[in-house]
Amino acid sequence: MATTVLNIHPSHRPLQIWIASLLVVFLIGLISMSQVLLNGLQVTDLSDQVPWGLWITLDLSAIALGAGAFTLSAAVYIFRIKRLEVLARPAVFVGFLGYTSAMLALAMDIGRPDRFWHPLVYWNVHSVLWEITWCVVLYSSVLVMEVMAVVGDSRLGERWPRLRSIGHFMHRLTPVLAVAGMGLSLLHQSSLGATYSVLSGRAIWFKPSLPVMFIVSAVAGGMSLTLLATQIVSLLRRQQIVPPAVCAQVTRTVGFITLGYLYIKMWDWAATSYYTNAPATADILTRLHATTPYTSTFWGVEVLLGGLAPAIVLLTPNLCKRRGLTMLALALVVIGVIINRWNITLSGLIAPPDWSPGVLGNIVAVSYFPSLIEIGVALGIVAYALLGFTLGVRYLAIYPSKDNCVD
Repeated sequence: MATTVLNIHPSHRPLQIWIASLLVVFLIGLISMSQVLLNGLQVTDLSDQVPWGLWITLDLSAIALGAGAFTLSAAVYIFRIKRLEVLARPAVFVGFLGYTSAMLALAMDIGRPDRFWHPLVYWNVHSVLWEITWCVVLYSSVLVMEVMAVVGDSRLGERWPRLRSIGHFMHRLTPVLAVAGMGLSLLHQSSLGATYSVLSGRAIWFKPSLPVMFIVSAVAGGMSLTLLATQIVSLLRRQQIVPPAVCAQVTRTVGFITLGYLYIKMWDWAATSYYTNAPATADILTRLHATTPYTSTFWGVEVLLGGLAPAIVLLTPNLCKRRGLTMLALALVVIGVIINRWNITLSGLIAPPDWSPGVLGNIVAVSYFPSLIEIGVALGIVAYALLGFTLGVRYLAIYPSKDNCVD
């Protein structure tokens, strides 16, 4: 009877195992979230010295990797590059999952999620975080409206005609939403970098280049994740979703953007850590080198594995024609963005400034390692994003296929 109701087929079993595994991890995340809501941030390893940790890294990474939504939407609906239209919907859906994942992480991290509405009512126009809050709310609303067009075109829209009519209306607004989304996302990505760069008391953060690097790395990472997810779906379906010429164009674009990001990053490093050798920055870098793997993750993962290596692969004609190698290069770009957000967040916090109240001058670095509750929440949020993408690919009209609709 169960087989008849669920329409189980042997070829569907791996998918069912995958979904069941994600549901288990998501349940672990829900349990961990309940502990945070019931007991507060004391169940974490966060402190006054290190108030941002794993969750903020997850938040920044999810937002950065969702940047493909505004990039590819702008390319299709603003600049009229119609050959990229096959990637527009998956980019929007990935962006939607990225931003909702970020909001889940923020709801846990602020300690009082019941007060999330305060920045919308009590305006602090001198705060970068206030501007970020408004951008998150507005851009998330734009993504919801864009996703409604995808939902309306699925079998769900056939079952509920009202939903389909709403989706068609949103589809007509797509060019306007693309313009609004591009502006809001650019503001948001740059403001995230500005959150760090305006803090003069943290020498390793205080520089004007961070907003620019946040935008450029987000564009590269967002496009990489969208194309990588599409290639994985294409392999699983044994179907060519993206034409080879379009795939080559996107990979070349990602390669050039990655090289541009590395160029800015190297000059930023030279200006702040090599030529000037400012005492405060040099002191922090010495502490980080002595107590953390910051140096190896910066040069080994961010620069070499997450930047230079994938750029070479994606820009070399003979190499980028190999699908497996191209997918690996795209994955490395994504990993490089995640490690970058981790390094930026933790590097400026675990090495305390000398003037910090309550911090003794002989403390080299503040210790931080995520608690099990923090890890459980993070795993639950990642499981939510993967589960959402899996179900979206299966039941929504994200990719052109006969099997996109509900059975």
